[in-house]
Amino acid sequence: MQAGLLHLHNLLRWIILILLVLSIYKSYVGMSSKKAFDLSDKKVWLFTMIAGHITLLLGIFQWLKFPRPEGVSIMKDPYLRFYQMEHPVSMILAILFITLAHGMAKKNVDDAVKYKKAFRYFLLALILIVVAMPWPTRALVGRPLFPGM
Repeated sequence: MQAGLLHLHNLLRWIILILLVLSIYKSYVGMSSKKAFDLSDKKVWLFTMIAGHITLLLGIFQWLKFPRPEGVSIMKDPYLRFYQMEHPVSMILAILFITLAHGMAKKNVDDAVKYKKAFRYFLLALILIVVAMPWPTRALVGRPLFPGM
């Protein structure tokens, strides 16, 4: 069960990355071309938020369900510190920024302000996610790009 949840969590990260890049692109184009906010932007932002929240819930479930070793200081062990502190906190903040960006779609403000704030929030989320991912090149905490394949 743990391996299956980890694989699903990993698959959803690619979906989030694709949707985040698309959301950043759409908000940048809307901001720079001063176009009117439309339904397609709102839908892409919504799908980005939904994918982020589902992935976050899977991650929190894994974090709570599967035991951590007892008698070991999490902060002294780089592997445990990454997976028990750095990764979860960074991802929670990233999903918070994605949620704030999606919230701009509901606000009754000028379209230029919507695009500008959403662009900033999505960009911050992307930076946090990229920094906190266990890329294969990271020593000790790295995981394969597509585990199980």
